[in-house]
Amino acid sequence: MTQDDGELDSLVRKRIRALRVAQGWSLDDLALRAKLSPSTLSRIENGQRRLALDQLATLARALDTSLDQLVETASEDVVSSPIHDAARQLMRWTVRADPGIIVIRQRMVDPPPDNPSRLRAHPGREWLVVLSGTAVLLLGNRRYRVETNQAAEFPTMLPHAIGSVGGPAEILGIFDRDARRGHQTREDSSEASRPSR
Repeated sequence: MTQDDGELDSLVRKRIRALRVAQGWSLDDLALRAKLSPSTLSRIENGQRRLALDQLATLARALDTSLDQLVETASEDVVSSPIHDAARQLMRWTVRADPGIIVIRQRMVDPPPDNPSRLRAHPGREWLVVLSGTAVLLLGNRRYRVETNQAAEFPTMLPHAIGSVGGPAEILGIFDRDARRGHQTREDSSEASRPSR
C-alpha cells in the first residue's frame, strides 16, 4: 500500500465515523442500518479491519451518501477567484457542488421595477444573500425586504425582480442550471436590443 492509499484509507474511515456522529447514531444504530455487527463497524472505523468495496457500498447507502462521495479525495482547489464581468459589473464564482450552479456578486443601485410586466419568470431556483444594504425582492404579487445578512430562496417560475432601496445593496446570487440559463437568455436578448455605439 502506498502512502496515498494509506491517506485515502484513513480519510474514508474518518468520514464514516464523522457521518455517523453527524446523524447522531451510535455504532449499534449504523451497524443495524448497514447489516453489520457493531464490532465489525468499530474495527472498520478504527483501522483494525481492511476496507472492502462491498462493505463501503453498503455503508454509503446506510449513511445516505454515495460511494463516490464516501471515497472522494480532498480537492487541491480549495480557494477560487471570481471571474470579473466588467460589462455587467458582476463577479462570478463557479460552485463545484452541483454542475451548473453559479454564484454572482452584484451591486444593485436601482429600485425594482414598478411595472409588473417587467417581472421575469423562467425555470429554475435562485438563492440570494444580501452582503450590505437592503434589497427588495418582488415575487409574484408580494414584495419582500431582504436586509444585510438575510437570504431569500425562491422558484424562478414565479415572476420576479430584485432591486435596492435606501441606497446600493451588494448581493450574492446563487443560480441553479435552469435559473442561470434563464438569466443568460434574458441578458443576451437585452444586449442584442441595445443600440450599437
